[in-house]
Amino acid sequence: MPMGFLQFAADWTITYVNAGAERTFRRNRADLLGRNAWQAFPGNEESAFGRTYRRVARTRVPEVAEAFSAALGAWFEVRVVPAEQGGINVFFTDTTQRHRAQERLAVLAQVSAEVVGSPDAVQSMSRIPRLLVPVLADWAVVTVLDDAGRPRDVGCWHADAELRPVLERYSELRLGALPSTTPLIRSMQAQEPMPVTAAEVADSLPPGEARRLQAQLATGTGFYLPLLGRGRTLGVITLWWSAGHAPAPEDLAAARECADRIGLALDNGRLYRQQAALAEELQRSLLTQPFRPAGAEVAVRYTPAAEAARVGGDWYDAFRSPSGAMTLVIGDVVGHDTAAAAAMGQLRGLLRGIATYSDAGPGEVLRGLDVAMDHLDFPTLATCAVARLTEVEGGGATMVWSSAGHLSPVVLHADGSLGAPDPWQGDLLLGVDGLAARHEHVVALPPGSTVLMFTDGLVERRHEDLDTGLARLRAVVAELAGCPLDVLCDQVVERLVHGRPDDDVALVAVRLR
Repeated sequence: MPMGFLQFAADWTITYVNAGAERTFRRNRADLLGRNAWQAFPGNEESAFGRTYRRVARTRVPEVAEAFSAALGAWFEVRVVPAEQGGINVFFTDTTQRHRAQERLAVLAQVSAEVVGSPDAVQSMSRIPRLLVPVLADWAVVTVLDDAGRPRDVGCWHADAELRPVLERYSELRLGALPSTTPLIRSMQAQEPMPVTAAEVADSLPPGEARRLQAQLATGTGFYLPLLGRGRTLGVITLWWSAGHAPAPEDLAAARECADRIGLALDNGRLYRQQAALAEELQRSLLTQPFRPAGAEVAVRYTPAAEAARVGGDWYDAFRSPSGAMTLVIGDVVGHDTAAAAAMGQLRGLLRGIATYSDAGPGEVLRGLDVAMDHLDFPTLATCAVARLTEVEGGGATMVWSSAGHLSPVVLHADGSLGAPDPWQGDLLLGVDGLAARHEHVVALPPGSTVLMFTDGLVERRHEDLDTGLARLRAVVAELAGCPLDVLCDQVVERLVHGRPDDDVALVAVRLR
């Protein structure tokens, strides 16, 4: 029988030992037969195996257990079956290879979950060494190349708690002392895994603290695994095994698979950052700098949604009408993608053209835009508010505004009081009916007044009614009444969405001098 077999009498005397057990224990059966089990195997009585033996002897119910034997340095699965006259039969199999395979698979799953589930791939790298150690190596360091191609160690872990501070200090120093000919750098340049010895690493380090720390850590052999993403090197994993420990081929294969998954995640993160930056730059290029009249300050803000494609349909505008009045626009095209951004650019241009050519009031401008969308078969929906500010003799201005399904402006007076919220007329959003009626509202603005126009991403929340968000905005604006206009806009965005809005946020504000 290939598996090991032992038989214990009711008084724990060993009554049978097969050849499989002799091979496992490396002991002759003559040395075991007739002896007390707990004396023949010291320390086994309180182990997971010993507790299972005693429980089956007491309950007479068969059990299966798997545990690590420190004495033999291996994992075993034991099947314990009641025998005649109160004894037990024990069948055991070495499951070390199976258990190691399960551990390696678990590491791969954990690494995949870490790099896929984290929004910051570089930050997740700092946690990778803890997943690799001690299953695949005795200690590990993860190195990532920054955008300029400079390597930096972002995470390390040692199986020995006493050596973790040593490894942390070594990882702080080693890269600054490594020449370009060191095996670590050569591994990244060649894009190939590379074994390394302690002597090779020591020879590459100049005399000093880094070399002394390396001598404490590198007592065995190491391995460098480049992190590759679509043909380019993005970093490297340093794995090290202490003296007396050698990596199994299966461990190296699992480590390479981990490196491949990490490299792909890093490359995906790099591409995402590039695309997000490009998209946001494109969005901002569509939102030109606003007109700045002599008698007023103007401020604009745009913050893309944290979870979206960094582009969308929100826009702001401020320009001078032919009559000399200042026109403010805030709008929001349905969607959070490049199609919405493209539609936004077209609508913004159409509105500008209609307003500057006709020099009409806000209601007529919105009506003209709706007619143009209908005539041009423009397949989109959008909300928009247009306000026209005309200076009045003696200071201040008159604001006439109209809304196509958009939120009302917030008016802040020079004394810090807020204008009463205007009743929302419920005018249809753009793109529904080209013949929809448009209503206008007139507001007198004394000198020093501030007008704030914004998109709904500033106030809307998934699990909250809109009135609550508008009340919160008005409270924040009142609290910041004495701040300069730029500070007011920055603080409004920061306090209401904390830099990570669920929806795009666009804002345009004007303060009369």
